[in-house]
Amino acid sequence: MTALQSQKTRRKFSTLHVIIWGYIIWSLVPVIIAVAYSFNDGRSRTVWQGFSFRWWFSDPNASLWHDDSLRNTISNSLILSFSTMLIVTPLGITLAIGAQRIIGRKSKVVQSLTAAPLITPEIVVGAALLLTFTQLFTMIPLGYTAQLLGNVTFSLSSVVVIVRARLVSIGSSFEEAARDLGATRFQALRYVLMPMLWPAVMASLVVVFATVIDDFVITSFLSSGVGSETVPLRIYSSVKGGATPALNALATLLVLTSFTVLILGLFGLSFWRKRHGEPGGLRAALSDITQADA
Repeated sequence: MTALQSQKTRRKFSTLHVIIWGYIIWSLVPVIIAVAYSFNDGRSRTVWQGFSFRWWFSDPNASLWHDDSLRNTISNSLILSFSTMLIVTPLGITLAIGAQRIIGRKSKVVQSLTAAPLITPEIVVGAALLLTFTQLFTMIPLGYTAQLLGNVTFSLSSVVVIVRARLVSIGSSFEEAARDLGATRFQALRYVLMPMLWPAVMASLVVVFATVIDDFVITSFLSSGVGSETVPLRIYSSVKGGATPALNALATLLVLTSFTVLILGLFGLSFWRKRHGEPGGLRAALSDITQADA
């Protein structure tokens, strides 16, 4: 009976492994194909004609390096992502700490309101923001300013949820101990609570950057045209036309940028863990970020 049970368990794990690896391969194959054709020597995005860096920098007119419009979309995406990240993260930390201080029925109301954007369809948020900026707050022009405010609005709840989860795991005992030892409320916040929030801060930075840099819905609703065009908007507008592999190079650069920020966040979390004597290293740091993203 035991042998039969162990055989069934092995079959079950074998089936799970097939499903998991099948999903991973299915997810990665389109990305690998798109990346590979960015190094195609010809203009085709479906027929391989040899390896080349033509669409990265060799072509004097149509390559990613020499095409001003493509470089402008990269600049717009990076500026929008970094500015949103730098605004949303401290604001979300402040709101999360303030919401954590609220007790009673008001606490549940605040939690529901802060989590509302997470369950609201992004297209609804984008359409609502477009109406807000064109009908109500007409002094805010469409373009970078509106896109920044829109992404801040949509991303803020993610930071609040991530930081609140960390606050719940920390508890209030550390702050109370610091206050008992003579620290002021501000000193307890700065020297005790904030260092312990570092994993949530790093996870928030990574999640917000990754969300904004590939955002399409809100950014497209609030775009003013070519001047505020980001990489996702350019890819969407060009993919059905006569696009060259330079578009694949642009998409590849977007993927590399997201992975670079993720890796920097992982090393930042790993360094914090080693400095504070926590086990896990990069693997635990990856777990922190993936759990926050979920």
